Amino acid sequence: MSDDDFGKSWTVRNGEQVMFQTPKKVAIRGWALSHLIHHRGQLSVYLRLLSVAVPGMYGPSADERA
Repeated sequence: MSDDDFGKSWTVRNGEQVMFQTPKKVAIRGWALSHLIHHRGQLSVYLRLLSVAVPGMYGPSADERA
């Protein structure tokens, strides 16, 4: 996509009803970041359940030695 395409409007519809409308770059950034954070959270939970040390994802983890 070009930079101009990212500035175009992105619309979520339910039939003809407009539910949400925003620039594509805002929608992609918001969805992508939320989705990435969600899966990192899932990963850390699964690792804890398996008794595996959780690596630092945003800095040092409590499981890493100082």
